[in-house]
Amino acid sequence: MTKIDPSLYLQNQQKTRTPSPELGKNEFLKILMTQLSNQDPTNPMDDREFISQMAQFSSLEQTTNMANSIEQLVQSQLVSPVIEYSHMIGKEVSYQAFDKDTGEKLDVETSKVVAVSQKEGWAILELKNGEKIYADAVLQVSEPTIKED
Repeated sequence: MTKIDPSLYLQNQQKTRTPSPELGKNEFLKILMTQLSNQDPTNPMDDREFISQMAQFSSLEQTTNMANSIEQLVQSQLVSPVIEYSHMIGKEVSYQAFDKDTGEKLDVETSKVVAVSQKEGWAILELKNGEKIYADAVLQVSEPTIKED
């Protein structure tokens, strides 16, 4: 014989209702269904009023979906450093060069950005001279001095 989960007993259910300050689409549908089920059969709801309420529900649902889509778009834009630094493609950047063997500072070098990638959430600028530098290592950004076709 199967046992009943004690959490489902009425005595274990929440006795007080916590009101919500927001009216979402689920609450709107509940109100509409309650109205329809409790209306007087001899005096049903006016067609225009019903259509108006359905239009309000449709508008609420579309607005909610649009807000969710915009939120997803914003989140995806914030996450990608590639998108954030893509405007630098074609620009010249100056950066402090270092000797790869000793770590000693060399002269400030300048090169054109040809691509942007990411590594562990950091933007990497790929330069025409073959170097790859972190975007935060850039000292100066400028338009290219020599136009190339």
